[in-house]
Parts: sequence; structure tokens; C-alpha cells
Amino acid sequence: MTETTARARLDQLWARGCAFLGTRTAVMGGAMSWVSERHLVAAISNAGGFGVLACGSMPPDALAAEIAGTKALTDKPFGVNLINMHPALDRLLDVCREQAVGHVVIAGGFPSSATLARIKDGGAKAMAFAPTLASGRRMVKLGADALVIEGTEAGGHIGPVSTTVLAQEILPDLREAPVFVAGGIGRGEAIVAYLELGASGVQVGTRFVCATESIAHPNFKKSFIRASARDAQASVQLDPRFPVIPVRALANAGSAAFLEFQRTVIARVDGGELTRDEGLLEIEHFWAGALRRAVIDGDVEFGSLMAGQSVGLVTREQPVADILAELIAQAETALAGRHGVGASLNSSVPDRAADRVAASPSVLGAV
Repeated sequence: MTETTARARLDQLWARGCAFLGTRTAVMGGAMSWVSERHLVAAISNAGGFGVLACGSMPPDALAAEIAGTKALTDKPFGVNLINMHPALDRLLDVCREQAVGHVVIAGGFPSSATLARIKDGGAKAMAFAPTLASGRRMVKLGADALVIEGTEAGGHIGPVSTTVLAQEILPDLREAPVFVAGGIGRGEAIVAYLELGASGVQVGTRFVCATESIAHPNFKKSFIRASARDAQASVQLDPRFPVIPVRALANAGSAAFLEFQRTVIARVDGGELTRDEGLLEIEHFWAGALRRAVIDGDVEFGSLMAGQSVGLVTREQPVADILAELIAQAETALAGRHGVGASLNSSVPDRAADRVAASPSVLGAV
């Protein structure tokens, strides 16, 4: 397969994702709190990807300013990631409507049909996360226009199932809406594998942390560049009464501090000083402050170094455009090495069943 044919095949494989996002490539930027702000988001969109602003705990006025700031840096499509549990969610959705945001991604739990309807009534496309095939179908039925499936290899708050297993469970059978795969993706060969399995695109976070355009502190970036995959570890839950969602981050003194913090909070709850719900909230708030200390202030000893296991593939600081170009070149090389996969290139719509048959010997090996 020639280079031109390989690129044509790649464009065919992610055509549905590109059409949904309105972009040249179906690569979404992961919404990383304090990292995925206007500069990185605009750079990803300007390079042909799809940047996603991380609202996190921002109040509505701050989100409005960040969206406006992003629009000043790019005229390309980008999205906004909102946390479903945010106390001002409805007002944040109003901000997205007022700012004519084209895509809203809801994270941190399953959005209600009312929330999805509010997004769509405001003129945006609604995206949600799905940890299982059944929940994905439910989200689509409730009104989600597209889904993200994220494996435990990802950075930050994570679920228990690997990206590879989620992809096998969900992609071959969920055809009702575009599905974007996330978690541990750091090379173009993996992107091709998931596209061939049925994904419409991917979401990449950790690879963009050390982008030149990322405002992350130099100390934070150096920690990523020095780290290996095994350094990105999931936090430990000490007490089943406090079902803390695991957080994957580079192990440091802050990791040990989190364990001690849990012990302290649990003791306060047992002593009647806090209710269980108050204790859960304090444990959750630990990460927000710790992450800011690392990303913005450069405290890489006690701050939270949230990173996916693909951190071992981050070897240097690069412009976003170079990172995307590298991923695409790897994807094209992988496709150029395939045999007999160009048969359906004349079709304007990918034959996903044929794709899966053609890809079956190599899909899992490429990941």
C-alpha cells in the first residue's frame, strides 16, 4: 500500500469521527484539569485535532472567560467538558449555549435525559462516557450523540476495566453513535487498531501534557518525560465505606500523603466530627488542590502528578502539531504494512464488518 493509499484508508476509517467533530483528524484532546485550558485546547484544534476545555470546578463566569479566550486563539471546532456533579451544572450549560459551544462532554457520572436535552436544545452535540455496552446504549437512548469509552490506563479518575477489554466489549456491537476510545493511547498504531475494531476516533491526554503550548509547569513536564509506564499508579482505597474513585498519577510523596489523609478523614467520621458524605467530599477535594499545586505551582513532590500509563511514551517537549503529525505518520505506516485492506477504498462509507475481519489478526497485537 502506498503512502497516499494509507492516508486515504486512515481518512476512511475515522471519517465518521471527523464528520461528528468537524475536524481533519478524529483525535480529541483529553480534558485535563488545569492543563486543558485555552492555549493547549486552541493549539490542538488549530493543528487539526479537537481540543476540549476542562471546566472542572470552575464557576460559570470563569468558564465563560475561558471559552471566549479559546475562541480568540482559534476559529476551529472545540468542546467543553463539564462535570455532571458540579453544583452549578445548569448555569454552566447556559454558558455553553450563550457562547455557542458546538460540543459538550459530560463526565463524572451518567447525565440525565434532561441534561442531555438541555445541551442539544442549546445547539450543541452531547457526548457522554460509557463504561459498559449496556450503559452506552442507555446513554444513546437518552440522547447522547456520541460516546467516549475510557480504560483504566488513563490518567486522573479511572474505572476498573482496561481500554483493550472495553473496546472489545463495546465497539463491535455499538453502532448507533460514534464512539471515541481513550486510555493509554500514545502511538498511531494503537489508533489504527481501535479504528479497525469500530471506533470513530480516539481521545489522547497524557501525550499532550508536555506540548510546547501546554502551560503545565516545567517541573511537571520534566516528571512526565522522566517517568515510565509503571510509575503511573492508581490510588488505594482504604475503607469500603468510602468508595473513593481511584486516581492514576505518578507515585510521589503526595501519593503517600493521600493515604494518610484518608486515614485522618475516616478517623474524623468515626469520631463523629464529620458525616460520611462530608468525609467523602473532603477526600475528593484533596485531588483538586493537589493537582493545581503540581500543574501550576510545580510542586512535584507533594502535588498530584495525574498521568496515564502512556506517560512512558512521552520523551520530550514538542509542539502539538508535531505530536499529531507523529501519531498520523505512525498510523499511516501501520496501514501501509497491512495486506489486502485497500479493497474497500472506493467506498465512501467504511464497511465496519469487513474492517473487523481484515483487522482481526493484528488488532490486539497493535495495542
